[in-house]
Amino acid sequence: WPLLTVLCAAGLGLLIVALDPFDQAFRVGTILIGGALIAGAVLRWVVPSVGMLAVRSRFTDLVTYGVMGTLIVLLALVAQPAPWLDVPILEDAVRFTIR
Repeated sequence: WPLLTVLCAAGLGLLIVALDPFDQAFRVGTILIGGALIAGAVLRWVVPSVGMLAVRSRFTDLVTYGVMGTLIVLLALVAQPAPWLDVPILEDAVRFTIR
C-alpha cells in the first residue's frame, strides 16, 4: 500500500497538470507531486516493510525522496508568473548572472 499511495498522489498531480482544469493548476499539481515524494520518504522511514518503494538502503531512499520532493515543492512555489513564495535573494542572483 505505500507504493500505491505514492503513485496515486503523483498520478493525481500529473493529471491536474495535464488537464489544467483551473487557474494555477500547474502549481497545485507540482506541489502534489512533490508532496507525494515527501510522503514516500515519510513512509519509507516509518513503515518497516514498504515493498517496491524501497529502492536502495533506507537512508538513501529517505534522502533521495526527501530532497527531490522538497525541491519540487519549492520550485512550484517560486515559479513565475505570480509566485506564491517570494525569495528576495533569487532576484539578486538572476540580476548578477545576467549582467
